[in-house]
Amino acid sequence: MLSNQREALVNYSDTIKCLYYNRIATSGDVSLCTGKSIPSVIKVLTELKAEGLIEEKGLAISTGGRKPLSYSLVANAHYILSVAMDRFSSRMILVDMNNDFVGEVERHEFDLHDLNAEQLCTLIDNFISKAPVDKDNVIGVGITMPGFVDTEKGKNYTYLQSSGRSLVERLEERLHLPVFLENDSTAIALAEQHFGVAANFKNVMVVNLGWGIGLGMIINDQIFRGNNGLAGEFSHIPLFKNGKLCNCGKHGCLETEASLIAVTEMAKQGVVEGKPTSLATYKEMNADAIIAEATKGDVFAVKLLSEAAYHVGEGLAILIHLMNPRAIVLSGKGSKVGKLWLAPIQQAINEHCIPRLTHFTEIKISDLNDKAQLIGGAALVIEHLGKPLEDKLRRIEATTINKI
Repeated sequence: MLSNQREALVNYSDTIKCLYYNRIATSGDVSLCTGKSIPSVIKVLTELKAEGLIEEKGLAISTGGRKPLSYSLVANAHYILSVAMDRFSSRMILVDMNNDFVGEVERHEFDLHDLNAEQLCTLIDNFISKAPVDKDNVIGVGITMPGFVDTEKGKNYTYLQSSGRSLVERLEERLHLPVFLENDSTAIALAEQHFGVAANFKNVMVVNLGWGIGLGMIINDQIFRGNNGLAGEFSHIPLFKNGKLCNCGKHGCLETEASLIAVTEMAKQGVVEGKPTSLATYKEMNADAIIAEATKGDVFAVKLLSEAAYHVGEGLAILIHLMNPRAIVLSGKGSKVGKLWLAPIQQAINEHCIPRLTHFTEIKISDLNDKAQLIGGAALVIEHLGKPLEDKLRRIEATTINKI
């Protein structure tokens, strides 16, 4: 990365964030985003253009007077590596400065409980070595994954634990790139906030319908992470007296009845019992198969997802009483069949919520679907432009010099 461009990413991070999230903006738009005067903004835009980081995109529509120039980031000036992980796989993609995917998503399957930090380093390192871009133009790596993630310490207390250095420190030492770590559901909320259906709402609950049931929260237009980043463990609300052991070690969590893991186990049991379903033709039962067959109208698959959705609605009813959100967004892997989730969730909310509260809460289905986590991983790096990025770059450089 050229030193002047690096300084621009640090010193003018608020302008770059504005252009990244809006794709195209005028000086007036950037002024509103950053809170800076238009003359100051024009000066910054001129410098960023000189550094090759932004480009003019023609005249915008005028609301009166001269038509203003519009600007966007130069897409191939820099790239971000987004690594989206779930319980059983990882996906990797390069994202350019216009939030567009570069190349194909690379997928690796594993059980996250069995993966270690060195294996993850190798997967990412191999992806970067094959990437069709210069590594010097990659400004950072955004890693998003389930578990109790402490973003400030760069640790996941559930997975990939290691003694001594944090997961982020180990990755940065191996990759020589700034690495940022975030919980998958929080990253999905970040994507929905800037690029999805939550963009126009200030108070939103984003439900990550995946192997578990995560929750990302947007409060007063800000991502809410709680005291130390561990907020949003929606899966582990103890709703049931079913005696089922949850992955967290407790019994009766929402996850034991409503997660895609639970749905998959129910599907397997149904096939063994001889339930009439096209799922019986699958050699390997998984959530993708259930979602695919439910989309085709398989009665048993639809029933499984509908029952899970009702339980999710029971949990959401509790959260609505606490948070009074403007909207609930159904996102993540399971939102591909969002319409199947919608009616049972609404039914449960209607049954368990005070009507005055539900009247002002709209349930929306994500249009980002399973791309949301990858988009959120890239946005995570953009969020840390400025001093956080500069601090990481200096630390990586100091470590490299000390080794020499």
